[in-house]
Amino acid sequence: MKLNTEVNCWFTFFMQCLNGHTLCSGCKPKVDNRCPTCRHELGNIRCLALEKLAASLELPCKYQSFGCNGIYPYYSKPKHEYQCSYRPYGCPYAGSECTVIGDIPHLVAHLKDDHKVDMHNGCTFNHRYVKSNPHEVENATWMLTVFSCFGQYFCLHFEAFHIGLAPVYIAFLRFMGDNNEAKNYSYSLEVGGNGRKLIWQGVPRSIRDSHRKVRDSFDGLIIQRNMALFFSGGDRKELKLRVTGRIWKEQ
Repeated sequence: MKLNTEVNCWFTFFMQCLNGHTLCSGCKPKVDNRCPTCRHELGNIRCLALEKLAASLELPCKYQSFGCNGIYPYYSKPKHEYQCSYRPYGCPYAGSECTVIGDIPHLVAHLKDDHKVDMHNGCTFNHRYVKSNPHEVENATWMLTVFSCFGQYFCLHFEAFHIGLAPVYIAFLRFMGDNNEAKNYSYSLEVGGNGRKLIWQGVPRSIRDSHRKVRDSFDGLIIQRNMALFFSGGDRKELKLRVTGRIWKEQ
C-alpha cells in the first residue's frame, strides 16, 4: 500500500471500503462516496492502522523550495502550510486573471517585464488619471503602479466599479508582503479640484488579500462619479483626476 505524502487537503482520518481500499476523509466527497478502486460504497469505516501510521510521520513543508526548512508531523503539516510565511504570493495585477506565483522579487520582475507596470522609487506620488468617456464603468481596472519605499514594495490601484447601481472610482494601496509587516506602514491619498478635496488615510492591505477583496470592502479612497467630474472641471465630459499621496513607516 502506497501512502501519498503530498497532501493538499485538510483531514483528520482515513476511510476504507469493505474490500480494504483506503482514502482520506477529505477526498471522500470528491468520489461520490464510492471507492475509486472497486467502486463499492465507502460507508463510514475508518482505517485506524493507516491513521496510526500517518501520525508517526514527519514531513517537510511543501514550500521547501521557497525557503521553509521545517519538518512537521503529518497531521500538523496542512495547518502549517496554510499559514507558512514562505508560501508564495499570487500576482497582484488585477487587469487579468494572472496565475503567476512566487516570492516578492520574482513578482516585482514579473510585473515589470510581463505586465509592463510603471515602477517608481520614493514614498510620495502624484498621479493623473484621464478618461475621455467617464460614463463607461464596467468593473475595469485602470492602473497599477508599484512603488519601492523603505526597502519594500507597494501597489497603488485605481479603478472604476459600481456600488449597487452607483458608478464610483476607488484608489487603494496594497503591501507586497504579509499582513503582520503591512501593519508597520500607513498611507494617505488625496484628490480634489475646484477648491474641494477628499482625503483618505489607512493601512495598506497585504497582497495575500485579493484585489477584489480589498476593493469590495471599500478599504480605500472612494470617489462618486459626480464628485469626480466636479473635481475634473470643464464641461464634466472628461475625467481628469490628480491623486496624490504618501507612504510612511509607523514608529
